Amino acid sequence: MIRFDTLRPALIESLYALETLCFTVPWTKQAFENELNNPNAHYVLLTEEDKVIAYCAFWQAADSADITNVAVHPDYRQKGLGKQVLKRALEDAGARGVTQLFLEVRVSNEAAQALYSSCGFARVGERKKYYADNQEDAVIMAKNL
Repeated sequence: MIRFDTLRPALIESLYALETLCFTVPWTKQAFENELNNPNAHYVLLTEEDKVIAYCAFWQAADSADITNVAVHPDYRQKGLGKQVLKRALEDAGARGVTQLFLEVRVSNEAAQALYSSCGFARVGERKKYYADNQEDAVIMAKNL
């Protein structure tokens, strides 16, 4: 059964495995372990039998937040799980007093841009050569809650 979960030590290995599947420059396992002690880091995970299959994370600073990552396991894509974790993260952010969220997404990642747009994010700018692996530009998107 798929269910919402929060970041906890027992899920770090599974979260890291998902990260390496989804990103060309994944976060390290140590980075996720550090997030456990970061009071500004908030994670919404979808798990199935204690395996992380999707997640959305954000860092909060006062009434603003930056979405750091959204990922869905390749075997679970096209099922609406990305939208589920993103919407739950937006609800969580709002409950924590966040009024504005930001994110960066690769210019070439049209599927992610469509997901963010469907949840009310709008394009507000670009960051040239933002991604270290290939110097790709990033689209900056924002949403007011």
